[in-house]
Amino acid sequence: MAEPVQQEIERLLNEAFSPTRLDVINDSAKHSGHSGDDGSGESHFTVVIEAPAFADMSRVERQRAVNAALGDIPGERVHALSIQASAPTQ
Repeated sequence: MAEPVQQEIERLLNEAFSPTRLDVINDSAKHSGHSGDDGSGESHFTVVIEAPAFADMSRVERQRAVNAALGDIPGERVHALSIQASAPTQ
């Protein structure tokens, strides 16, 4: 059986960044019936991640790093992904 998308996001981000904080919030219910809702209950997510790896990165670089770590999830398997990435000192 396939791993739920939320758990897969958590696993991939933990492996890639060893975050000091990671919250993966499934927002899909808020978008039920809207564009991008595929009925799976796994179409919209918010990621709040804090990791030392982000210390010397711009906001755009952090977004790109998170998207890269998630592979085909953003845009392919998940319709919308909101990313709030920061370093521990921010």
